[in-house]
Amino acid sequence: MPELAAGDPGTGNLIVQGDNLVRLFDKDEAVWRCYEHKRALRRLLGSRAPLSEHILDYLDWQEAERECREVGAVGFLRP
Repeated sequence: MPELAAGDPGTGNLIVQGDNLVRLFDKDEAVWRCYEHKRALRRLLGSRAPLSEHILDYLDWQEAERECREVGAVGFLRP
């Protein structure tokens, strides 16, 4: 890959891409931390659910994503 100098027009695009990657990483990290907290709390308190550990982990992950991920709205809200 050719190197770009600071004045090249493509340099700004690389900076935007880097910012987007950092933003995505931060969002993923927030979901992961929320998931880890939920899983640790469930294990600490003990679960009486008749489900496997794998399914309970999956449900914790889904709940963490619901809480931490932004969902883009489509359309308009009419009050």
